Amino acid sequence: MKRGYFAPVFIGIVIALYYLTIGIFIVTAEIPIIWKVLGIVVPLGLAVTMIYVSLERIKEIKGGEEDDLGKY
Repeated sequence: MKRGYFAPVFIGIVIALYYLTIGIFIVTAEIPIIWKVLGIVVPLGLAVTMIYVSLERIKEIKGGEEDDLGKY
C-alpha cells in the first residue's frame, strides 16, 4: 500500500465501524422507536460520509496531491 493511502483508509474504517457500533447499541436499547430510527439513520449517514471523504482523499493522493496545505 502506498504511503499516503494508509491514514485515510485506516481512519475511515475505524470511524465507520465506530458509528455503526453506536447504531447497533441504540437499536438493541429499550427506547422508543423514533429514537431507534434516528439511532440508525444518523450513525449510518456519518459512516457513509466518512467513507466518501476517505475515497475523495485517496483520489487526491492518486492525482499527486499528498499535501492538503499545498492549496493555501
